[in-house]
Amino acid sequence: MTTTSPTKTSALDLLQTPSPPTPGKGRSRLRLGAGQQLRGGPFTYAALIVVGLGSILPLYWTLVAASHDQQRVLDSPPPLLPGGRLASNLQAAWDQAHLGKAIVNSVIVAGSITAATLFFCTLAGYAFAKMRFRGRNVLMTAVIATLTIPPQLSVVPLFMMMSDIGWGGKLESVIFPTLVGAFGVFFMRQYLIEALPYELIEAAKVDGASNIRIVWSVVLPVARPAMMVLGMLTFVQAWNDFFWPFLALNQQDPTIQVALGQLSASYTPDQSIVMAGALISTLPLLLVFVIFGKQIVGGIMAGAVKG
Repeated sequence: MTTTSPTKTSALDLLQTPSPPTPGKGRSRLRLGAGQQLRGGPFTYAALIVVGLGSILPLYWTLVAASHDQQRVLDSPPPLLPGGRLASNLQAAWDQAHLGKAIVNSVIVAGSITAATLFFCTLAGYAFAKMRFRGRNVLMTAVIATLTIPPQLSVVPLFMMMSDIGWGGKLESVIFPTLVGAFGVFFMRQYLIEALPYELIEAAKVDGASNIRIVWSVVLPVARPAMMVLGMLTFVQAWNDFFWPFLALNQQDPTIQVALGQLSASYTPDQSIVMAGALISTLPLLLVFVIFGKQIVGGIMAGAVKG
């Protein structure tokens, strides 16, 4: 009679051996395969609902306040549902603050700043991330150090400089001082360090590509997701900027935030009309979020598939 000796099983073998699924427990989170996703529980959904409601509540209150009159907005308790004065308040805010011209000016300012920031910051970030030149670390340290300087310290010399050039009260005085930012350079540099391998650059050089062709055909496709994020952040910041445009521009040629400041500058401003103006100024930002959000998701998914 043949006797089979028992096989010794080590602890490592037990850890490497997959355990059978437990009936009624669903899929194990530690054994997710391709195409499977983690499933959230009730706490996850509750947290997402709370965060979503907290994010949309200010916009909803702006809509509610813009659709009532001044007295109803100041009542206690305040209204919770939209009223019937939204169209008239929007028209009043549009006429009183000349929001049409202000929106056009803000589109010019924010669009120019965003385009220039993406162009210059992508080139500078690529240079600091992948190119070797003397003094690179010193220059990068100087760029980062500028983030520690409060912008209020440069207001007086910048205002004098714009006046000497002849740009006082013009849109150029708002656009040109912010064409490139240290944060954008640092952001693109950190992204390209990890996302752009040296092998792609070397392969392009072997094929005889010039530096401009490398930037156009290799760097820009790789940097596209980060450029979308930076473009969205830059556009929102330029659109919402109030301090420097308020000092640099005159009352006849304002941006949207300066125009809203004029709308609420009276002794007893009508809060419903002010909220209507704020609602008008928010709509272009929502459009930008929708457009850039799709681009960001598409760029990230394309990069993941290529990877």
